[in-house]
Amino acid sequence: MNGISVTAQGADRSHVERRRQILEKYPQVRALFGRDPVTFKITAGIFLGQFLIAAWLGWLGLSYWWLSLILAICVGAFANHANFVIIHDAIHNCVFESPLANKWTAILADLPNAFPTAMGFRCYHIKHHSHLSAYDYDADIPSHWEVEWVGDSAWRKAAWLFGFPAIQLARLSRLKGTVPIMGKWTYINIAVIIAFDLFILWAFGPNALLYLFLSFWFSVGGLHPLSARWLQEHFAFGPDQGTFDYYGPLNKLALNIGYHNEHHDFHEIPWTRLPELKAMAPEFYDTLRCHRSWVALLVTFIFDPTYSLGTRSENVAQAAERDATVAAAAE
Repeated sequence: MNGISVTAQGADRSHVERRRQILEKYPQVRALFGRDPVTFKITAGIFLGQFLIAAWLGWLGLSYWWLSLILAICVGAFANHANFVIIHDAIHNCVFESPLANKWTAILADLPNAFPTAMGFRCYHIKHHSHLSAYDYDADIPSHWEVEWVGDSAWRKAAWLFGFPAIQLARLSRLKGTVPIMGKWTYINIAVIIAFDLFILWAFGPNALLYLFLSFWFSVGGLHPLSARWLQEHFAFGPDQGTFDYYGPLNKLALNIGYHNEHHDFHEIPWTRLPELKAMAPEFYDTLRCHRSWVALLVTFIFDPTYSLGTRSENVAQAAERDATVAAAAE
């Protein structure tokens, strides 16, 4: 039930199999499919909150850059991380029925980042689902140069996590078969973000924009506890398992993004209903290994030499080799 199923290309297909089994046993799961417009209300609330904090810090002036840093780490990172979850749900059309409304929801959630991410993410994220852990298609897989440079060095793993926002962007050039990144909606996204940034700079000054950018940076990387989310989702943590959940307290602030197996199994279910899926089919999820602390995972990843960037797809590769051996023996 929980073993990894792989294709010839090395993609993890375990979620397809578990989805089939769950729907056979619990067809009522389909009732969880759909949209949840409350996500848009949360989007508007986060935008307003981040806007007001940025305006206040801009009024204080750039000499209060240190306060922008502190607030970005303690408040802004959590707000912007929640925005990334909203962008994620909007891309899966789980906010509104209208694809257009979902796109604009994603762009609204992107404004406090001060950097355009939503439509670029939209272009390659679907491939992450359809070609999970396939090097040529999944942007979540570290590039070969990352694996070689980082190795098992603690300080290099820390540096990699700190610069993760830039590193993630650098991976896009290697991907194959994705929707072109620079399309109509990407240009709209870029134009809206630039216009918003210029307005913030003109109306409130550089410290306001600094706060928003720092909130973006620490929501993804910067050695913030939230950056462990990227480790939690698919880094090897147990045999025959390629995706891992996080069921710790920060899920409340992270809009249930820790329910990652559940999401990969049923991307049509909005974040608000993922706990219901787990409760509805407990035998499919309670037996999987999971994380309870992003902080503990962050420390373990950096200082434990058995963790490296190569463990991102280690289990999938092992499963592929095992399946190939079994198939050869059967011939």
